[in-house]
Amino acid sequence: MSIKFGTDGWRAIVGESFTKENVELVTKAIGKYVFDNYGIYKPIIIGYDPRNMADEFSKYCAEILSEIGFKVLYSDKVVPTPVLAFNAKYLDACAVMFTASHNPPEYLGIKFIPDYAGPATKEITDEIVSNLRCDFSTDVSGKIIYTDFSNNYFKKINEIIDFDKIKTNLKNTHILFDGLYSSSIGYFDKLLSLHDIKFDSIHMFHDTNFGGGMPEPKPQYMQEAIDYVKFHNNPLPLGGVTEGGYIAFANDGDADRFGVINENGEYVTPNEIMAILLLHLKQNKGYNGCFVKTVAGSLMLDIAAEKSGVEVIETPVGFKHVGEAMRKYNPIIAGEESGGLSIQGHIPEKDGILANLLILEAMAYENKSLCELQKSLSDFVGCKFINTRVDKKLDNFDEVVPTIEKFSQMTDIAGMGIYKKDSKDGIKLYLDDKKTWILVRPSGTEPLLRIYIESDSQEKIDTIKSVVA
Repeated sequence: MSIKFGTDGWRAIVGESFTKENVELVTKAIGKYVFDNYGIYKPIIIGYDPRNMADEFSKYCAEILSEIGFKVLYSDKVVPTPVLAFNAKYLDACAVMFTASHNPPEYLGIKFIPDYAGPATKEITDEIVSNLRCDFSTDVSGKIIYTDFSNNYFKKINEIIDFDKIKTNLKNTHILFDGLYSSSIGYFDKLLSLHDIKFDSIHMFHDTNFGGGMPEPKPQYMQEAIDYVKFHNNPLPLGGVTEGGYIAFANDGDADRFGVINENGEYVTPNEIMAILLLHLKQNKGYNGCFVKTVAGSLMLDIAAEKSGVEVIETPVGFKHVGEAMRKYNPIIAGEESGGLSIQGHIPEKDGILANLLILEAMAYENKSLCELQKSLSDFVGCKFINTRVDKKLDNFDEVVPTIEKFSQMTDIAGMGIYKKDSKDGIKLYLDDKKTWILVRPSGTEPLLRIYIESDSQEKIDTIKSVVA
């Protein structure tokens, strides 16, 4: 079968393509890459999330690499991707993470993380794929060392986050941690507990079936958390909660993505989170630099950055591009609209645990509820934006390029003229109201186009959808 590395590693269904034989092929290919580029004495650290058989496959990977001759530091428990990634940087090691992130429970994957602690670039994954079926061995004796990677990570987070200010200034704020059966259990909650910050919690155990839902911190999978917040904050004062009240946090399966629910029981979009944190880091903590976003990120981010005197660097969709830009530009913050971000001085990899803690810190510095931070952001930007995405199915892959080309030739959409086009990732069309755009890009894994639409009114979005969908 064909083993392909996508935007964030190789993923497949356990028992179909994700088999012991294929894991062995990929493991040896990664081992050869590390050997060819770093030598046999480069440590390799290995971790796994709560998915079905992730522990078994990761242990098999560790055994193969130690037999080749590598020193393998193997996680002694479920570990989030950002924790393993940070340790790759801290320990000057390469890392192999067994996860399929937010994909359905039947999937598992292998993510290779070089010692710079971010997603492997295409050049690296191409070399790994070229190593498939290239067997090799050494005369060196390797070993497996069971390791707790949490302490190094906790030390770093303690350097970044002002927990004392959170504890002091958010006495009236009630935190709900929706463990969502994910790898952040034992990490996000542990950090709060270490600083005597009280919180409520639900879904605090590892379940390979993720409670029958998806390991993704989106509203449809956080409904119990939303109901919990609404119940405990009811009745709300006129206009919503202005101080105190419950807010909720969650992460995806490997904790590189975040999900946040405000005091009104509303999902706060990643675009809003990134903008709030940009302003917080710039204004409250004195961070300087640029801001990295993807081409699918909201115009709200551009406006917030421009008004803050911060340059915007835009990348194609996918955190491997964001991470690469982080290493190049050292931005204040970098993130993507799907719920992943990191900040200056940390790692060029998504960290959903850090993102959630930064929101608490922003609230503490501003002495505001999350609803109030959203209101302040909206006032600062000057308008609200609405986002949606439509998946347009095609008959086959041969239709992808011609269809994108057809969009790129358009001069207007739904009666609005096009004043600018961007082709760094598919085609992005900016409409002449200066508040509406559409992005058309291929999925990469199936014959369909992902069409992102943003505007300042639902009416405009509905009209555009009727034309392009």
